[in-house]
Amino acid sequence: MKIVECVPNFSEGRDQEKIRVIVSEIESTPGVKLLDVDPGEATNRTVITFIGPPEQVKEAAFRAIKRASELIDMKKHQGAHPRIGATDVCPFVPVSGVTMQDCVRLAEELGKRVAEELNIPVYLYEEAARKPERRNLANIRAGEYEGLPDKLKDPKWQPDFGQPIFNSKAGATIIGAREFLIAYNINLNTRDKKIAQEIATYLRESGRPKKNKNGQIVYDKNGQPVRIPGKFKAVKAVGWYIDEYGIAQISINFTNYKISPPHLVFDEACRVAEKLGVRVTGSELVGLIPKEALLMAGGYYLEKQGKSPGLPEKELIRIAVRSLGLNDIVPFVPEKKIIEYQFSEDAKSLLKFRLNELTDEISMDSPAPGGGSVAALCGSLSAALSAMVANLTVGKKGYEEHYQKIKELAVKAQQLKEELLQAADLDTGAFNRVMESFRLPRTTEQQAKERNLAIENAYQEATLVPFSVLKKSVELADLAFEVAKWGNQNSVSDAGVAGLAARTCGLGAFYNVSINLPYLKDENFKKKTLAQAKKLKDNLEKRLQKLENIMSKVLES
Repeated sequence: MKIVECVPNFSEGRDQEKIRVIVSEIESTPGVKLLDVDPGEATNRTVITFIGPPEQVKEAAFRAIKRASELIDMKKHQGAHPRIGATDVCPFVPVSGVTMQDCVRLAEELGKRVAEELNIPVYLYEEAARKPERRNLANIRAGEYEGLPDKLKDPKWQPDFGQPIFNSKAGATIIGAREFLIAYNINLNTRDKKIAQEIATYLRESGRPKKNKNGQIVYDKNGQPVRIPGKFKAVKAVGWYIDEYGIAQISINFTNYKISPPHLVFDEACRVAEKLGVRVTGSELVGLIPKEALLMAGGYYLEKQGKSPGLPEKELIRIAVRSLGLNDIVPFVPEKKIIEYQFSEDAKSLLKFRLNELTDEISMDSPAPGGGSVAALCGSLSAALSAMVANLTVGKKGYEEHYQKIKELAVKAQQLKEELLQAADLDTGAFNRVMESFRLPRTTEQQAKERNLAIENAYQEATLVPFSVLKKSVELADLAFEVAKWGNQNSVSDAGVAGLAARTCGLGAFYNVSINLPYLKDENFKKKTLAQAKKLKDNLEKRLQKLENIMSKVLES
């Protein structure tokens, strides 16, 4: 699933009706889910958080910016927070299945549209910035709305999109892309805020002032305090006392959890706390967290135990929650705290069926789910068996020199297992869209043209889904071969079954690609896809022959 988060800040925090109307623009956009609305009266500013697929999120952001430009008059705006426009800032954040570059593209496309359709000057910031000095939001916002007319006249501050013409009502908008911000607190068994503050200085990137033997701060020749850098980049931290909990906490903001993940900071906090005579009792997540951050933590703690990190997602998250003590203060509910889980699965998803219900559903008198979905499910079973063999190898005596390789195979197998499970649903959905396209009206010439285009697009999608499954089947065959060669020989028969399931997956996907091609009009697409599919099928068979050779040797010995 491709998920992007968007966190636009609007220069209105007091008029609840205006806020409601802006929010309604976001909520009414199909595929988008509203997560939070946080108005501030003193700042006269509202921060709205929503998620969804990239294109839908971009559309929701535009609608909200447009509505804000109509409702908010910056000539009358006053508030404690710096601002430059009705929509002050609008960042896109990659969450799942998208890259930072994808979010940069969204920022550029939205910026261009806002400038052209709404006549609002747009600046790009952070990862989307086109000039180094524009990465920092504060630099762009300097002078605020009141200084914008002069800023636009400065050649160095021409907008990235739009004319350098002052829009007195809407001001300017800053659009960009940044990493996900995780707000996280580490709990201590003390009420002493000073200890929490001291630990924070060791962790945060900005570090702490250097002190001499007498405990006095050391200054440089310019009279500035000499600072000792902290251990973790992209980490901001302070210490405080929470009366509600009766404990001191280290409050942390992770501005890029991929550079400094929470589990490494948590372990370092435990080490420093012990040196200071206190203990870390657990931690607390404020708001939401990307699933990847917890999967990284789960794998990390399993590695420390000498176990394979190639376990199912649910188990990795359970290990992460327990290891980080995320239940220390309040129960940690993954369904509420992991951002990807905010999208509930389709009630018709094959993943919601029990085994007997799934086979019943497949056996009904409807063409979907059909062979394409079953092929993908066979692929997920192949990956699951390879993961099992790998996990049965890690920790087993006699295989020590292969542990690292086997762990990597287990992680890869789990990834493929999840991708192929999703493909089972995608295949059913793609076929249903083919059927829907045939039901489109064709009374007029224009309707007929649109219907034909919809049918072509739907058939291409219905071809590309099994084509992607066919590509993955080759990876499945490689996995089965590797675990049979390097893994626990007592489980080699399971590796053999993994190979057979991979073959069913690949051939089944090839059949589904082939049967769709005659319905397509795009001859270049048909020719290219068929040639690639045949090559993948041949590669699959060659890899499975290698597996069969291993199986024969082992079973005959």
